[in-house]
Amino acid sequence: MDELTFRTANRADLSDILTLLADDVIGSTRETEQSDAGYWAAFEAIDADPRNELIVGESGGEVVSTCQLTFTPSLSRRGAERMTIEAVRVRSDQRGQGVGNAMMKWAIDRGRERGCSVAQLTTDKLRIDAHRFYAGLGFEATHEGFKMSI
Repeated sequence: MDELTFRTANRADLSDILTLLADDVIGSTRETEQSDAGYWAAFEAIDADPRNELIVGESGGEVVSTCQLTFTPSLSRRGAERMTIEAVRVRSDQRGQGVGNAMMKWAIDRGRERGCSVAQLTTDKLRIDAHRFYAGLGFEATHEGFKMSI
C-alpha cells in the first residue's frame, strides 16, 4: 500500500465519496445517481459548517476511504463536546489492509485535538464485520439506537 494520508474533502472528491457510499450491500440500495442535486447541497452544507468535517483517505493519489465527523456541544459530561463518526467507508479493494484502522485512529486523534470527551458512532445491525472492527478499536456497544425515516 502506498502512503496513506487524510484530509478534508473538497468538491472534486464528491464523486469518489459517493462511489464509496454506494459500494456495499446497504448503500447500493439507497444511493442514487451522482448528479442528484441533493448530494451537492449536502456537501456544501457540510463544508460550510465548522462542526462538520468530511474526510477522505488517499493512497497513491486516489481516494480510498471516507468518513464524516460531527462535533456536538453537550451539557452532559460537564459540557464536553462529543464527536460522532458517520458514513465510514473503505474502498472494497483496500479492505483488510489497515486503511479503516488508520482512518479511525486519525479521526479519534482529531476528536482529541478538538477537546472531545467521547467518540461515538452507529452502525447498521446487519454490518456484523463492522461491529467486530469497531470493538477491536475499543468502541463498546453501550447504547441501543433508534431511527425513524421522516
